[in-house]
Amino acid sequence: MLTRIDHVGLAVRDLDDAVAFYVRTFDLRVVHEEVNEEQGVREVMLGVGDSGSCIQLLAPLRADSPIGKFLDRNGQGIQQVAYAVDDVDAVTQTLRTRGVRVLYETARPGTAGSRVNFVHPKDAMGVLIELVEPGTGAARAAAPPGASSGL
Repeated sequence: MLTRIDHVGLAVRDLDDAVAFYVRTFDLRVVHEEVNEEQGVREVMLGVGDSGSCIQLLAPLRADSPIGKFLDRNGQGIQQVAYAVDDVDAVTQTLRTRGVRVLYETARPGTAGSRVNFVHPKDAMGVLIELVEPGTGAARAAAPPGASSGL
């Protein structure tokens, strides 16, 4: 069902400072950056070696966005863990038949052309789990396999 860890999403207050820290401290490289107006975030994907896994840094565009609210409640830190899947619709349906709640009725657009859905944290031991079906085409060229969004 899950093919690999796609990324770990970190909520940050200042995206530019966070990117500089991870690049300077851990020699990570920026592989994708975008603004997701619908979710109210600026995000950067940082590649971890040649693994295809990323650290996703998420900063709010506005205080009432999901990341803005997360930061108010919890401060900076891990916001979600994302797993790559081959077919987000099939995995979502399987999870529903197993009694697991997902946040969206149908998958939504994620980072770099991916499709995503989320497992409710109350059904996953307090962890927000993102399911990522990697995108294809030109939008994926800058990101490693499976890089996605994460809210």
